[in-house]
Amino acid sequence: MTNKTALAADLLILKHNIQNTGPLIHCLTNPISINDCANIVLAAGARPIMAEHPAEVAQITSASAALAVNLGNVTDARLKSMMISGKVAHDKSIPSIIDLVGIACSDFRLEFAKKFIAECQPNVLKGNISELKALAGLVNNACGIDAGSSDGLSSDTITMMQALARKNKSVIIASGATDIITDGTTTFLGRNGTVMLTGITGTGCMLNVLTAACIFDQNIFNGCLLAIALLGISGELAAKNSTGPGAFRSALLDAVYNMTDEEFTNRLKLEKA
Repeated sequence: MTNKTALAADLLILKHNIQNTGPLIHCLTNPISINDCANIVLAAGARPIMAEHPAEVAQITSASAALAVNLGNVTDARLKSMMISGKVAHDKSIPSIIDLVGIACSDFRLEFAKKFIAECQPNVLKGNISELKALAGLVNNACGIDAGSSDGLSSDTITMMQALARKNKSVIIASGATDIITDGTTTFLGRNGTVMLTGITGTGCMLNVLTAACIFDQNIFNGCLLAIALLGISGELAAKNSTGPGAFRSALLDAVYNMTDEEFTNRLKLEKA
């Protein structure tokens, strides 16, 4: 088998494992994208639970196969719940991911993210390049919650992401036109996707919870690769016949649900950096 075929075969094993197992994924996300997040987890074959009250999240996380935390819309109660769930996930070795939404434009979110990472040690840190530069203490050019146009892919960016992964002992997902996935030693670039993914709200949040579903069995790095590929390829398939963002949004979920092994293998664009 070629390297691409072998990688696709490995990732498809994980994809089928999600579908056959139906793991429970605890998603502490935001009200802006909560419905789409729940639906994409379902489309991938997992089961979402969106509990966020501080009085119940410890019990919910304990019963879950993975945890996804998202800083897209924060409240005191939601932040409290994130810390409770993050510590439970760490103590019980439940895979977890934090989506660093907005930490490049909000010092409040940045300080919370640093505290969460230090105390909960999530397996995966996800953000755009500007957000991850902010986490690393570097100057960035964020435009609100979006990456700045000058914060793009470069060899220096890849080196910085690798160092950040090693420092935090986590896998980094830097999402963008070209995605970077690294554990500090092995690095892949993901080139699947479509510009239409940027035309609807919440696709980054959807990637966050999809990643949680894909890492449920502790295969963290390959789970991250699978999530990046699934969303990117689904976006390509959805864009083929979509006339606008509304049709694309529905078609995206259908593409995740209906994707064949052949489509996944033929369209996969993951390469070692």
